[in-house]
Amino acid sequence: MHKKMDISLFIAVIVLATFGLLMIYSASSIWAEYKFQDSFYYMKRQFIFLVIGIFLMVATSKIDYNIYYEKSNKILITCLILLVLVLIPGIGSVRNGSRSWFGIASFGIQPSEAAKLGLIIFASKYLSNSSKFIKSYKQGVFPILGVVFLFFGLIMLQPDLGTGMIIVVSIISLLFIAGVNMKFFIGGGLLGVIGVIILILIAPYRMDRITSFVDPWKDPLGTGFQIIQSLYAIGPGGLLGTGFLKSIQKQFYLPEPQTDFIFSIIAEEFGIVGAIFVAGLFLFIIYRGLKISLNCKDSFAKYLSFGMTFQLAFQAMMNLMVVIGMIPVTGVTLPFLSYGGSSLLITMFGIGIILNISRYHRE
Repeated sequence: MHKKMDISLFIAVIVLATFGLLMIYSASSIWAEYKFQDSFYYMKRQFIFLVIGIFLMVATSKIDYNIYYEKSNKILITCLILLVLVLIPGIGSVRNGSRSWFGIASFGIQPSEAAKLGLIIFASKYLSNSSKFIKSYKQGVFPILGVVFLFFGLIMLQPDLGTGMIIVVSIISLLFIAGVNMKFFIGGGLLGVIGVIILILIAPYRMDRITSFVDPWKDPLGTGFQIIQSLYAIGPGGLLGTGFLKSIQKQFYLPEPQTDFIFSIIAEEFGIVGAIFVAGLFLFIIYRGLKISLNCKDSFAKYLSFGMTFQLAFQAMMNLMVVIGMIPVTGVTLPFLSYGGSSLLITMFGIGIILNISRYHRE
């Protein structure tokens, strides 16, 4: 057993999250001054969550990861209950058209963030105990998919397609690592495409996002507004950007730039160099997570570390692809950088688990 955690991973996370705090201030200061008469409004709240998140990450890095194996069922049931409760009017609150929050004073807690982690823990235990029959669809694959799609259905009732997709793709990636027959992924992929098309067709606002993605200029002041303003931010950034705090698009052009589109402001103020800096940190964090996963001799630890690393990678990739106009708007935040306490705390908690695994399984 290694007594020391992977310090390089720890430092990379701290640097990225701290940079995110600075960028939240830069992106939100003008909007916060106008709305709350306090330019530090969003930064102060994110700072509280960042401090809690760092303590949580450090504490979690010292807790034996095997405890999640023992408590996986209870964690999953708790997440399930929270997802049901948040759908009840009067308990869950609506923000940006989704009933996905528990409102506590001026703060909000999003149970779907906890569900992402809870499902990874449960699936890791399930797969580590199913090595003998994982190649059987009936005995190995369908039971775990049933649980996943139950959670997916509850999240879609909010609705939150972006988070639902992250959950499904993360678990599918674990099934791939577990050695499920490739025919499953071919058939599952086709069914998945059909399912996504149906979900788009039954919700007009999703179809609007598709059409605005194909041709944002068809409705430049409506459905295409966000992506157009995002590209207007990225384009002028050039090599070195306009400079910290000097973004033009954050001045009431790009809606709430401290959330989903914060990378646009980073690219505008720090240019290509800033974009490479952020992408490089993400790639390093993902590399260390995968390295730790590959060194695991314990199958539960391997699935747990890989699942959380892939989930982080997929979410970051989805956000960046939206920001640069490669896929339609999904509402997915950028880990460590976007404003949001629930996302930051759960992500830091997940990194803490990976750091603990690194104490036991690292070369």
